Formats: sequence, C-alpha cells, structure tokens
Amino acid sequence: MNKYQYLYHRSSMMKKLFLSTFLILGMLKADSIGLNVNSEDFELRGTVDINSVISNYGSGIAYELSGSYLHTENDDLFKAGFSASSPLSGAEGLTLTFGLEAVFMDSYVAMPLFGQAALRLPLDEPIPATSLIARVDYAPSVLSFIDADNYLEYRFEADMEVISNIHLFGGYRNIDTNYDAYDYTLNDSWYGGLRISF
Repeated sequence: MNKYQYLYHRSSMMKKLFLSTFLILGMLKADSIGLNVNSEDFELRGTVDINSVISNYGSGIAYELSGSYLHTENDDLFKAGFSASSPLSGAEGLTLTFGLEAVFMDSYVAMPLFGQAALRLPLDEPIPATSLIARVDYAPSVLSFIDADNYLEYRFEADMEVISNIHLFGGYRNIDTNYDAYDYTLNDSWYGGLRISF
C-alpha cells in the first residue's frame, strides 16, 4: 500500500467513524437537531447537552457535544466538537461559547478552536424570540494534520423561534480548508434551515 492509498484508506475510516459517532449522538437525548440547505449544499448539525454527565448543574455554564456533516458539490466535511457556553454578565441577552472541534475530509484533518457570540434581541413580546449569531473556527498549522496546512471558518446567522422549540434560521458561511500545496475554499455560501430543540 503506497502513501496515497494509505491516506485515502485512513480518511475513509475516519469518515465512517465520525459519521457513526454523529448517528450515536443522534440516538441519545439530543439537545437540538438542525438541517440547512441551499441550491448546492446541505448540512446536518446536532448537539447533546452533557451537563448531567459531568454534574454541572447550577454553575451557569452549559457543556455540549456537537457533530455535523456538510455535503458540498466538491467534498464532504465531518466535524465533532466539545464546547462550553455562558451568559456574559453585564450584557443582557449575550451568550459566549468556546470550544474545540475535530474536522475531517479526504487527506485532511484539523483541530480548530472556536468562539461564538449569540445575542438575543430585546424585542417586544408578540415578536418571536430572535437571535443573531457570529462564529469563528481556526486551526493553525500546528493543529492541522496529514495534508492540511490550516483551517478557517466563519459564520453569521439569524435565528427565530417561530413555534416553541422550532427555529427557522438563515446565514452565511465561509470555510477555507487550506492544504500544504495550495489554498482551497471549500464553501462560500448563503443557506437557510430548520432546527428543532428538545
């Protein structure tokens, strides 16, 4: 088995592993499951609340496991991560989230750190709960493996809870999966979707 066959085999195994992990997370008591689409791509995302596992009630910090699968016309991207969220004291409606993810594609593995800010808008009662969300994921070369050089992703979303626990959202994402030999923008697109919270 030459180097490229080995890398392809290893990448395929990692895809299967993380897809299986994501499906197992879905079978647990999920906190939320969402699907977003546009004319060329679709993304499935899910989160699992793990506060009960780590006995963290009453601390004000919410811990989550997350997983996602993004299918684009060029490639498929698998992600699994861990995060901690907390309201920012002194800034009503603002929640900050920080965490670590593992990102997998063919011959590409990265472990980006990420930060997210979610602002719930102070709208009057008849208007459904609406939030604005901004997120950045980044992995420098030291956190990028196989053929990966670095990873950069940023997103902006608007989310509205139209019915209790049913959210409609729309947003924009840009994902740069740069390799050692060349720079590569995996996805640069607008999308819309539906998310169910449990």
